[in-house]
Parts: sequence; structure tokens; C-alpha cells
Amino acid sequence: MKNESSLDRVIRVVLALVFFVFGFYVFIGTLSVVAYALAIIMLVTAVTGFCALYRVFGINTNKK
Repeated sequence: MKNESSLDRVIRVVLALVFFVFGFYVFIGTLSVVAYALAIIMLVTAVTGFCALYRVFGINTNKK
């Protein structure tokens, strides 16, 4: 069951790229690991179209 709209998914991919770049070039140590983790989470939710936090809070941006 998808609960993310296309726009939401595109935004998540862009944010994932930003987190990855920051983790690689800007942050060091623990912050870079956190940035990589956030990037992976954003990419997985964008690819699947499902966000568990949206489900918990009852949010659905997919209006199809």
C-alpha cells in the first residue's frame, strides 16, 4: 500500500542525494554515518512509495 505521492517521492530522492553528498564531503565521523543512514532511508521509502511514519501518523499524500 503506497502512501506517498509522486512529488513526495521526488523530494525524497533529492533529499537522499543531498544527505549523501553532505555525508561524503561535509560531515565527518558520526555525522557522516547519520547522513548516509538518512539517505538510505529516503531512497528506500522513495522507491517503495511507503513511509512507515506516515502510516503511524495517518498521513497519505497519494491521492489516487
